Amino acid sequence: MSQSKQKTLKGSFSLFGKGLHTGQSLTVTFNPAPENTGYKIQRIDLDGQPVIEAIAENVVDTQRGTVLAKGDIKVSTVEHGMSALYALGIDNCLIQVNGPEFPILDGSAEMYVQKIQEIGIVEQNAEKDYYIIRKKIEVKDEATGSCITILPDDQFSITAMCSFNSKFINSQFATLDNMADFPKEISAARTFVFVRDIMPLLQANLIKGGDMDNAIVIYERQVDQPTLDKLADLLKVPHMDATKIGYIQHRPLQWENECTRHKLLDIIGDMALIGKPIKGRIIATRPGHTINNKFARQMRKEIRKHEIQAPIYDPNEEPIMDNIKIRQLLPHRYPMQLVDKIIAMGPTSIVGVKNVTSNEPFFTGHFPQEPVMPGVLMVEAMSQCGALLILNQLEEPERWSTYFVKIDDVKFREKVVPGDTILFRVELLHPVRHGISSMKGYMFVGDKVVAEASFTGQIQKNK
Repeated sequence: MSQSKQKTLKGSFSLFGKGLHTGQSLTVTFNPAPENTGYKIQRIDLDGQPVIEAIAENVVDTQRGTVLAKGDIKVSTVEHGMSALYALGIDNCLIQVNGPEFPILDGSAEMYVQKIQEIGIVEQNAEKDYYIIRKKIEVKDEATGSCITILPDDQFSITAMCSFNSKFINSQFATLDNMADFPKEISAARTFVFVRDIMPLLQANLIKGGDMDNAIVIYERQVDQPTLDKLADLLKVPHMDATKIGYIQHRPLQWENECTRHKLLDIIGDMALIGKPIKGRIIATRPGHTINNKFARQMRKEIRKHEIQAPIYDPNEEPIMDNIKIRQLLPHRYPMQLVDKIIAMGPTSIVGVKNVTSNEPFFTGHFPQEPVMPGVLMVEAMSQCGALLILNQLEEPERWSTYFVKIDDVKFREKVVPGDTILFRVELLHPVRHGISSMKGYMFVGDKVVAEASFTGQIQKNK
């Protein structure tokens, strides 16, 4: 079984700059974090240095960026930093900031990516917990025409399609098929703003730190010269000719579709708030932080409904162990061999299959009118799968056997009946020590967990 490990930073790094909305001088520091931490943001300028968990439910505003909050404590403009972490495969990070927002820097994620690449990424021991998309999920906003759809795929990829309410800038699309291309193809795409939106933002006491170095400004609807001069004075930039429509910034566009590439960057930053890496293809139409957050919240609901996902099973693939190989490792024989084949195996986990037929001997008495697989045999089947994981790692495995020492937290959620195909997923909870192994097992029929248990076994040499 191909397994990926969780990742964090090798060390800490800091970036300095002004906040887009507050104009304050800010420092944000990205730090390594232990396994299963996720992303957490700490306001080190406040008493008690409160921590906000970076998850979709904690988003309180999406008007001009993504704003996270815990009670009255807020942090805004987090999406560029989050996109860099997520795209570069970092699972665990503690982010410390000395103010109410991340610095805007140059309006892109490029500086974050550069710093992450400089400091390095380290692999951790825990497995990366992907959420694998099995069916189409879609979130729409009928009022705006925004829509985000995710479809099954073997990796995380995005296509963004934007339709701007402007004659100057046409409809655009951008695609990222592989996150490895994010540093080169997406990270440097800058945020953008239309001149027509700047005055309302200033009146709302926002974009105090906005300038020509941290945003693409699009002047696409002509206004009179006095209005444009007033705006230039507010932004502290030279006056411009009101008759000349076009892009206004110190650096030229890097791509013709830079604005839509930045929208794609924002999607990745907002998807980081799902809390798990995703395997699926996103198709986003007219995306923005509001629809992004609605989608991320819906994804978190889906994950809670299917917190433990069934393994992917393709009957056409050659098994790692067939029933003949299984009998070479396990001493069990008819009617007690309860695993038919092994389809995936790694150092700490294994996936097995049992096809339940109406000819199982236990159905004769359990129960003649309503055949149901006995719960005790369900636990036994999970443990046999776990035993195969352990025995396969031993020299001369046929000379060893495993025995139950303890069974805990057993739950039976659904009946198993003739015609069902059971998938087992068993994971080591701790390394094997002194011949003792602790495991957690799950049984699935379809995408449903039908049973689970924790069990401890002892490995003994046969006499």
